[in-house]
Amino acid sequence: MKLFIKQQRSWIVFSLLIFLFLNVMMVLDKGLSTISVQYINIVLIALFIAFIVWRYVKDYTSLKNVKKGLVPKQPYMQMVSDYYQQELQQCELQLQQMKLDLAEEQDNILAWVHEMKSPLTALKLMHEQVEPYQLREKLDGEWLRLHLLLDQRLHATRLLTMEKDNRLERVELSPLLMKEIKELRTWCLEKGIAIEVENIDHIVLTDAKWLAFIFRQIFTNAIKYSEEHSEIVISAQTEEGQVILAVKDKGKGIATMDLPRIFHKSYTGSTGRETTASTGMGLYLAKQAADKLLIHLTIESIVHQGTTVFIRFPKRGQYEKTYGI
Repeated sequence: MKLFIKQQRSWIVFSLLIFLFLNVMMVLDKGLSTISVQYINIVLIALFIAFIVWRYVKDYTSLKNVKKGLVPKQPYMQMVSDYYQQELQQCELQLQQMKLDLAEEQDNILAWVHEMKSPLTALKLMHEQVEPYQLREKLDGEWLRLHLLLDQRLHATRLLTMEKDNRLERVELSPLLMKEIKELRTWCLEKGIAIEVENIDHIVLTDAKWLAFIFRQIFTNAIKYSEEHSEIVISAQTEEGQVILAVKDKGKGIATMDLPRIFHKSYTGSTGRETTASTGMGLYLAKQAADKLLIHLTIESIVHQGTTVFIRFPKRGQYEKTYGI
């Protein structure tokens, strides 16, 4: 309690001076003679006591901690300042340790992913020798799922330091998209899905590797939720100097209530809960990568009619303003 009074003594003295001033004014000023001095003092004292109790309860924990480290003849304010400085340094040390732990965990995951690539490559070579052809196609589909999950884990880890792992360049959409479509053709054949490509001969300024990852996540979702023997249309157009790439499927669609949260981490939505294959990470990672490249992702969908994902590339001026290129 003594420590608390020391801390608040300036406010206590100030409050008492206000009481004294009001009482003197009420005695000297005849205009205030009709007001009950006793009533005013009771109200002010009650408010003063309430304030003191509130501040004491609020400061009790910190005052107790400060008191443990009291240094004889040390100024009170210096003592409080030293205490909070120590707390700040402790928090900074903990933050630094957490950053080191995170970096170490990131390195471990990257090492694990690279180690997994070797057996996956070996499996790819082995299953190409498998007969009959129908069995080989099924194995190819399962291998592709493993490959995509590993690729997603790799990019999720690299996303934490994406600022150090990107390079802006002029990218031709057509060869990049055709390469990704070819990589996923096994799934398309498995479900009998046709791919229609329209007007994708555009050049954009972006990072080719990360754009391929973004498209891969979106295209994978389109295949996953498309009905069998349906069609996916990939098209591009220019609007006000911006290239807009659209991926449209004729699948299950997304419920209206799910659309606002479709880019949230681990959110699977109503459709995703119907299958154990959904992790809710694909669109989340695509959105995180797109935001860092100033690419704007939007989704339009109607249940049982299909979904369209729009990838809107920024104008060159936006990169010049943000990155100084």
